[in-house]
This record gives sequence, structure tokens and C-alpha cells, in this order.
Amino acid sequence: MTYKAKFKVWRGDDKDGGLHDFTVEVNDGEVVLDVVHRLQATQAPDLAVRWNCKAGKCGSCSAEINGMPRLMCMTRMSVFTEDETVTITPLRTFPVIRDLVTDVSFNYEKARQVPVFEPPADLKPGDYRMSQVDVERSQEFRKCIECYLCQNVCHVVRDHEENKKSFSGPRFLMRIAELSMHPLDTRDRRKEAQEEHGLGFCNITKCCTEVCPEHIKITDNALIPMKERVADRKYDPLVWLGSKIARRK
Repeated sequence: MTYKAKFKVWRGDDKDGGLHDFTVEVNDGEVVLDVVHRLQATQAPDLAVRWNCKAGKCGSCSAEINGMPRLMCMTRMSVFTEDETVTITPLRTFPVIRDLVTDVSFNYEKARQVPVFEPPADLKPGDYRMSQVDVERSQEFRKCIECYLCQNVCHVVRDHEENKKSFSGPRFLMRIAELSMHPLDTRDRRKEAQEEHGLGFCNITKCCTEVCPEHIKITDNALIPMKERVADRKYDPLVWLGSKIARRK
């Protein structure tokens, strides 16, 4: 089945831009990215759009479709009615480079600020051992394709530019939580999460979980457990007393 669909696509750069109207042919079984490629081939050859795998595994084609942050390659045209206008805009949280391409370098800066896995100094790489239950605890987080939809939708950075300096966002707080769950990691990730990466800014609205294309339960399985560990460390009197005794020893 073939039909003509109405599209509104944001065109412009960081200085000026707006929505442009297009009518594009849609074939049965296609996704939004297919239609965007047809639009490039037939009407707007200079349309800038970022994509790579077209299989929902690279996270490159992130955009906002009818106001919802999604992957264009995983959004089927069949979810829209034939008379519905499909609006495609760039990720709102990050600066626009051109058209649908945004500058997501903020995320790479935050990634570099997360200290790497740090095993005990006297433990040789060949001696690393983990129980299966420890592997399974953090395996979910390794499914992340770094589409940055969770970063885009998090209102702490989306609505407050001033927070970007002190808040790493759900993707990298999830990375810290993953490292803290490793039984051989020796760093105090709780202190880092709270004092250096802004864990306290998160108010667990679960918007990051709602847009994750890999269905990672970011809030329930990473952010809330990390918040609980931070609270135990800071406010639990027994934990506080234990830390004082250990330090004196």
C-alpha cells in the first residue's frame, strides 16, 4: 500500500529556523527514517540528518517525532494515520548544528568525567572473579546504545541550562551505578555521584525510562538504588558510626 503523507520538518541552524511542509510518498512497512531518506532524494537533498545502522543499535537517528523523543529508524509509519501530519524536530535539549542534527558533545564531556573501573591494586587481571548474580545486576545497563534520548528528556538539563555544568544526566549516573555494583570496584562511587555528578538533582520522574528504546529501567534499577546508597552513607547513624570506627582503625 502506498499513500502520500504530510510532514513538517524543522529546517535551520543555531541562528534561525522553522518547520517546513512536505508531502512524501510512504510505502507499507516503512519507518520514519525511510521517509526522511526519500525526502532527501526527491525534494530536500541538503537536509541534514544523522543516522548510521538503521537497526536501532547505534542511537544516531534520535529526533523528536510529534513531540516524543524517539529513534527515527524504530518508529514505524503505521503508528500514524494516513491523514495525520508527522512533525520531526531536532532534540530540544542540545544546540542545533543544522536541521535535525544537534551538537551532543555535552554527553561526551560528561562521559570523560566518569572515572573508569578501578580494581584492587594487588589484583592481577587474570584473577578477576564475579558471581553470576553480580553480572546480572548490571547487565541491563550495558544495553545502552547512547541515543541520548534520556539525556534529552531529563528536565533537569532540558529546562535549566545552568544545571549542565554540575549534572551528568541519567545516562552517566546509570554508568556510575553500574560501576558501583561491580564487586571489585574500589572507588567511592556514592560520593562521586552526589558531589561531582549531581545525583541530588534527579527527582525520579522516570521520564528517562519512558523514552529508552532498549527498555532499560534507568530510574528503578540504577538511579533509585544509587540514591538509597547515598542516603545510607550520609544519614544512617549506624553507617556513619561504622565509617568513623573504620577510619580510626
